[in-house]
Amino acid sequence: MSLQWTFVAGFLYAEIIIVVLLLLPFISPKIWSNLFKSRFLKSFAAQANLWFMVAIAILVLFFVDSVRDVVKYSAIRTHDHDHHHHSHMDVEMQHSMKMFRSQRNFYIAGFSLFLALVIRRLVSLITSQANLIVTNEVLVKQAQNAAAAAQAALERQNAGSTNSENDMKELRKKLDEKEKDLAKAIKDKEAMKAQALNLQKQYDELCEELNATGKSDQHKKSA
Repeated sequence: MSLQWTFVAGFLYAEIIIVVLLLLPFISPKIWSNLFKSRFLKSFAAQANLWFMVAIAILVLFFVDSVRDVVKYSAIRTHDHDHHHHSHMDVEMQHSMKMFRSQRNFYIAGFSLFLALVIRRLVSLITSQANLIVTNEVLVKQAQNAAAAAQAALERQNAGSTNSENDMKELRKKLDEKEKDLAKAIKDKEAMKAQALNLQKQYDELCEELNATGKSDQHKKSA
């Protein structure tokens, strides 16, 4: 394997390890998000997109080159098979070996390109999921605080209602007492009025008796 294809194969193995790590279930998205936002990776974040595009371009070139080799050696093998039925075994083995290498390079470049796109998508999804988890936690905390505030307000309202009921009972009690006092005062007034009428009647009777007595005395004196 040549140096460039050794590099591509190593890149493919590194991609496989990264994908396996990203798919581990016991590493939460928040941990990955904190790792992505670390100072070390933040220093590369500004140029990450540029480096990714460069890597994609290089992998595309390797992939196109591998496709070209596969097509070339497939055509050569077909041509030799049609025109040289009795060709030497060494030539056929060389063509088979070159065909195998071209196909191997094709798969290495293709999978490297595919996994690069997969890793980019996984990182994007993990970051989005971590942001959603943080947002969800904030919303849940706000909802809990709002529920606690509503519960406290409801308790205060219930306490206020209880106090209002107690005040209303006290007012009704005082009103009943005042009504009783008023009824008693009315009764006393009626009694005093009746007593006053009796006194007036007695006074009138006394006046009549005095007048009658005075008249009888005058008749006696005149007689």
